[in-house]
Amino acid sequence: MIKSDFMRYFETSTSTNGYKKTLQALFAPGFRAMCVYRFGKWIKRKNLFFQIIFLPFYHFLNQRLKIKWGIQIPLSCEIGEGFYIGHFGGITIASDAKIGKNVNISQLVTIGEAGEGDKAGAPTIGDGVYIGAGAKVIGKIKVDDNVKIGANAVVYKDIPKNAVVVNYPGFKIISYKGNRKEAFK
Repeated sequence: MIKSDFMRYFETSTSTNGYKKTLQALFAPGFRAMCVYRFGKWIKRKNLFFQIIFLPFYHFLNQRLKIKWGIQIPLSCEIGEGFYIGHFGGITIASDAKIGKNVNISQLVTIGEAGEGDKAGAPTIGDGVYIGAGAKVIGKIKVDDNVKIGANAVVYKDIPKNAVVVNYPGFKIISYKGNRKEAFK
């Protein structure tokens, strides 16, 4: 899975030089976050003795991710291969969230738990989903494959395949005079 994660960062690198593309991908905060997450999942599959030795190191790295880059990915969530964090900072994923393959998320995204009783839980997100900056996907809902969620959208209901979800109304133009005094003369 690390290879699939790496290739997503490698393909989106801005450099044309193969060596520089590799370095950009390796040092991307999102890729590092996925390495820590995959490392923690790998440790959890090992025997108890191995876990006792290496889990503290995982927790140290995970805490560092939270503090340095603002990326919170709990070990208990499920994330498919090819996960891509385009811009780091303010990313929170619920502990029981399920995320499919080749999902892209941007900064300030929350994939969170909500609800009460039977409706309590976290989202299940399909394959090939894009979640824009500042979007909130909350509750026990299903976001199907190939969905695009626009910036600052709040998603709290099931979304069918191939849908595009935006925050409506997005904005309203209230003046054409500009924002400088010279424009008002």
